[in-house]
Amino acid sequence: MNPIRTFIIITGLAFLTACNTTPKAKVNFDKNEKVSTANYKTFTWLTDEKIMSAPAGFNQVMKIRIDEAIEQAFIAKGYQKVASSDDADFTISYTVGSRDKVRVDSFPSVYRNNIYWGRGYWGWHGYSQVTHEQRVQNYQEGKLAIDVFDVETKQPAWHGWGAKRILKSDKDDPATAVKAIVEQVVAQFD
Repeated sequence: MNPIRTFIIITGLAFLTACNTTPKAKVNFDKNEKVSTANYKTFTWLTDEKIMSAPAGFNQVMKIRIDEAIEQAFIAKGYQKVASSDDADFTISYTVGSRDKVRVDSFPSVYRNNIYWGRGYWGWHGYSQVTHEQRVQNYQEGKLAIDVFDVETKQPAWHGWGAKRILKSDKDDPATAVKAIVEQVVAQFD
């Protein structure tokens, strides 16, 4: 196959692949080393509200999606949900939020300006100028944090969180977006 044609095909495939990838959530956790989670089998919600502190104007339909996704993620990991904290090994709660963010990218941009080509006293010469081009992106980032509390010691045992740029596809199908980030965060819990 012609090398130029191969290059064009590979470049086109790379471009299409880059367009189809979506940014994944950034997830992490912090664990209280003084509290062992190894023998946990049962859980319940910390409060009847389930969410620690709902932001002003929080969508109640979204709250139900998050509540159900968190419950299902812990059940999928093999934990059993019980009705009372007296019967639970740990309790769970969560917080959510979003913020507007700005990303500024700056990179060099070379262009030729006032080009003078010709044979001068010292030989051939030309003139070019380097400037910086800047791109500004405004976007919204959502964050979900899940907290686990040990019932016996009444101490925080684990705190996991995920942050993700909210895309149009997330707004079009919020149930799938919520489920994905909850599963990524809960997957870190052991």
